[in-house]
Amino acid sequence: MGGTNVIVNERDDHFLLIDQHDHALVSGEIVLHWKRKFLLRSKLREEADWAVSQHDRAWIPLDRHPLWNEEKQRPYSFIDYPLKEKLEAYQRGIAEVSERSSYAAMLCSSHYQSFFSTDDSDPLIQQFIKEEEERRQELETAMKMEVPYDIYHLHFERLQFCDDLSLYVCMQEPGIDKEEEVSWFREGFRQQFDAAPEGIMPEWINEKEVVLDPFPFEHEFEVRIPYRTVYKKAIEELGLEKACQEAEVLHRSVSFVSK
Repeated sequence: MGGTNVIVNERDDHFLLIDQHDHALVSGEIVLHWKRKFLLRSKLREEADWAVSQHDRAWIPLDRHPLWNEEKQRPYSFIDYPLKEKLEAYQRGIAEVSERSSYAAMLCSSHYQSFFSTDDSDPLIQQFIKEEEERRQELETAMKMEVPYDIYHLHFERLQFCDDLSLYVCMQEPGIDKEEEVSWFREGFRQQFDAAPEGIMPEWINEKEVVLDPFPFEHEFEVRIPYRTVYKKAIEELGLEKACQEAEVLHRSVSFVSK
């Protein structure tokens, strides 16, 4: 397996690293447990579910060759990765998804575009937004079917929620106190659903269980998250990429439970 550089948790003598695509596969597993009565099973839903699992495949080649952030003295993460290379990877990833599903590619395109503001003056971001809007129009035409806005919006919100929930368990110390959580998650997830009109609040109740209120899934379930422990000494001796390649892949289990 290649190295990783994308979800970076720093400890005293090591980094705990998770491949971005592995995090996305966890999101894809999460979405399969969604309450059935709130979403009809259909070909579109299957493609939307697949989009959730593939939404970060853009990072696969970047994960193989992790980059060191000299300024922060740690591997680059998905948050601070150099913009030009990140946008190019996003567009390659969306193109790969489109080879199998136009609808999944539309959702992935909307997801990546949502990271940026249309008011941003950076020409790279403006170009990216313009090209992705054009891409989605072409993909919609290729689908030869009209997708109602409310269905598309629901699938898009579900993708973003499953992404956030997976990040919640990948980016944080298991069992972390609510007030110490990453600021993104402290106030709960922003997406709204029929089953959760005011959003969903997550909270670690111990090192292995996260309670969700309200609970949007059919039943309680467990996910396994692959990660590597990469020691700072190994990075000094071998370089980041080789140290990542030689680190053993371990797994952490987390269960999602209802209140």
